[in-house]
Amino acid sequence: MRYRRLAASIVLVLLLGLIGSVAGPGWNPQPLEHTLVPQTADTSIGSDAVTAPIGTYEVTRQVVEVVVDDGVSVQATIAAPAGADGQRPGMVFMHGAGTATHENFEEITTALASAGVVTMVPDKRADTYSTRSRDYVGMAEDYLDSVEVLRGWPGVDPDMVGVYGESEGAMSAPIAAAADPRVAFVVLVSAPVLPIREQGAFAADSYLREGGVPDRLLRAIPRLVGGTFPGGGFEYFDFDVSPYQQRMTQPVLMVYGTGDASMPIVQGAQIVMQDLETAGNEDLTLRYYEGANHGIKVDGTLVPAFLDDLARWTLGLPETAGAPPRIAGDEPVQAFRADDVDRPRWYATGDMIVVVFVVGLGLLALGGLLALVGQVPRLAGRRPSATVAPLGRYTAGLAMATLATWVLYVSYLMGVANLALNYQHDAFLVQAGWLAVQLVGILAAVMVVLTVAAALRSARGRTVRTHGAGRTGVLGWACVACVLAGSLVLLVSAAYWGVYPAVL
Repeated sequence: MRYRRLAASIVLVLLLGLIGSVAGPGWNPQPLEHTLVPQTADTSIGSDAVTAPIGTYEVTRQVVEVVVDDGVSVQATIAAPAGADGQRPGMVFMHGAGTATHENFEEITTALASAGVVTMVPDKRADTYSTRSRDYVGMAEDYLDSVEVLRGWPGVDPDMVGVYGESEGAMSAPIAAAADPRVAFVVLVSAPVLPIREQGAFAADSYLREGGVPDRLLRAIPRLVGGTFPGGGFEYFDFDVSPYQQRMTQPVLMVYGTGDASMPIVQGAQIVMQDLETAGNEDLTLRYYEGANHGIKVDGTLVPAFLDDLARWTLGLPETAGAPPRIAGDEPVQAFRADDVDRPRWYATGDMIVVVFVVGLGLLALGGLLALVGQVPRLAGRRPSATVAPLGRYTAGLAMATLATWVLYVSYLMGVANLALNYQHDAFLVQAGWLAVQLVGILAAVMVVLTVAAALRSARGRTVRTHGAGRTGVLGWACVACVLAGSLVLLVSAAYWGVYPAVL
């Protein structure tokens, strides 16, 4: 009997591993075959244009109101060079993901204004922006309202106002440039370029590989990122900015840090190059800053060369638009392509994810409640309607092992995510933590076998009665059924998310 339980446990673990392997989708990112080679490590902007260096002027700041819709206005901070002669170029900043205000970009705008560029940072609208819903076209239209205000600002050349899009803001910047040909130039900093779903999967893969997680865990990437999300929404994940980039005729400055693992720093630039070729636009300047992260910072400090290059490129237009070198800086490395993400099947996407957890946890909770209710007759001195030993112990152990599997798995994911987002490494957490998750998952599978075996023995009347315990009552059997069903639901789900060793 013992060997049969052992064999059954092995078969169940293998079956769960097989489910995780074939349930799909798989994950097999392809190597990036072609890269970009900088012409020089020096990022300095070429041309014979004479431009003022950073620090030339004192900087003044003023907060203004910008009307972006009927009855809706946002605040914006304008930073200007005090005492600068003539009409100056202007730059409107577009924020990255998340909520942001007119107080952002202070260090960059101060540097630019001190060199002679008038900058404007508007608030990001909060009433049309959420985690679930984002309209990049609408955001671009709002930013163009700020562009129009800056064009009319004293000391600004209305024909030399451009846009600066950072991270998610680089999705709206090309839209604004395509919609308004008067936009004088476009700066794309840490641009996703690809749809957010593809870029997000790429970032997750980069972070997890960098953290040294087991390959098994990588299969969870398309299963999480590829499908719809509970409650709907997130349509912006599939927004493609390329059609707008193919209409950009303005000079473009594109900037990445080679320490940014979240962006396709080679592939993104290649796509922009192809899109600009479609538009007949050869005015692309590409810069890579060594070791800089997503915010073009190294050790928390903005790369000084980035500020110098941004100011000179802007002030030197149009001479600097196509000035060599076109590609300069640190050599970028992107090992894998960011491509379209396969979609999960119906049983593991959107609201079904929630349904699985509600059903599984609900059955476990109901089983616990039935176990308590089954003990109530003891208060009146009558025989309880509960499970007898050892079935009761196995049932309780199964419920705890199942819950422990998911608690450990979620905790492990949170720990790995924290390491990845902070560019840290912890081999013990990554390897030992994953081993602990799998061991507890295997223990839960073993408890399924032991519980079923004990239930069969009890049903056949061979349960050993101790301390006056009787046969398993109706509520006891209901408790066992609920815990077994709930545990199987949750363990099959854990198998889908990669907890059990891969069979294929």
